[in-house]
Amino acid sequence: MNYALATIWHERSRFLPAILAVAFCAVLITVQFGLLIGLLSMMSTPIDRALADIWVGAPGVQSVDQGPWIPLQFRNRVAAQPEVTEVEDVYISFSQWIVPARGERYDTLMSACTVVGTRLDPNSIAVVEPLRQAPHLLAALAEPFTVVIDRSDCGRLGVKQIGDTAMIAQRTVRVVGFVDGLRSLGGAYVFCSRETARVLLFLNDSQTTYIVARTRTPEDAARVAERLRDQTQFPNMTAMTRDEFSFRSRLHWMTTTKAGLALAFTALLGLLVGAVVTSQTLYAATAASQREYATLRAMGIPRWRLKLSVLAQSFWVGLGGLLVAAPVTLLMSSAATAVGTQVRLHWLIVVPAGLVTMAMALGSGLLALRSLQQTDPVYNIR
Repeated sequence: MNYALATIWHERSRFLPAILAVAFCAVLITVQFGLLIGLLSMMSTPIDRALADIWVGAPGVQSVDQGPWIPLQFRNRVAAQPEVTEVEDVYISFSQWIVPARGERYDTLMSACTVVGTRLDPNSIAVVEPLRQAPHLLAALAEPFTVVIDRSDCGRLGVKQIGDTAMIAQRTVRVVGFVDGLRSLGGAYVFCSRETARVLLFLNDSQTTYIVARTRTPEDAARVAERLRDQTQFPNMTAMTRDEFSFRSRLHWMTTTKAGLALAFTALLGLLVGAVVTSQTLYAATAASQREYATLRAMGIPRWRLKLSVLAQSFWVGLGGLLVAAPVTLLMSSAATAVGTQVRLHWLIVVPAGLVTMAMALGSGLLALRSLQQTDPVYNIR
């Protein structure tokens, strides 16, 4: 190991391209998949940013923003469970945001939106966190047909300031405030009261889209959800824990939009390029050291020790690449946050990315062993 590391340092100009190639692979894989998770997490915001432990919806519901209506009386089924402490009804579904042509605008603006109607109380288990921390916005939403949107969505919704109006389901709604950190990958989130949401989504007093509940412990939530999924006792509905529904919503958007496949293909392409560059660099460096290796063979060093030295070099190249990649990845993550998106650097992404990158570096070292096949002491007297 010491000899391999000393060799890399002495021939650093020769090994630097391999280190940079490994760093490029690590950054690309981590950022690409972190960006994918970050983008898809926007589609489960109403689930992830609320306190509810259980979500009950229509059978087969795939994403939180696409909930068909269910009878409001399903609340009784959920409330009857001994582990449940709180139950609420929530209204979440797609709609159309329309800003008619007026003033300087000569074209009607149309954009998809996701209406989110909850109980207007800071203690509500369905209210998302930024709204929970803004009681004045909850109070403002008590007025019929008033809404709150994320500040970053003002451009695509044609909103410039508080008081601007738009049309949803042929009803005029007025913006009474803005929140931050609730941007959506699909239709912009439009937050309102349950009463307003019911009208905008064409539901009556006996209908809702979701029943949410809170339990004493997360373990209780899993048991209750499993019990409520029994179609013989509780037909025409499906129950999921918060994590299950969040994952289902993200998976739905990843598979239907093909975003995951596109980013995975790009990361795979980067891995391939990095592997080629690294393997060729290590091969060239090993081939250039033929005379030194021949001398070591003449001194009685077995061939397997020389091969181990090459593999050790590939290990240090991989480790060096990861050390270079770490600050670059953090910097790119911060830059992504600054421009309105996010890169989730979860350990389930960072650790596999590091392992894949190291495997690529070691694999490149194995390919570089080809240059040692002809190493022989006689090489020095040619």
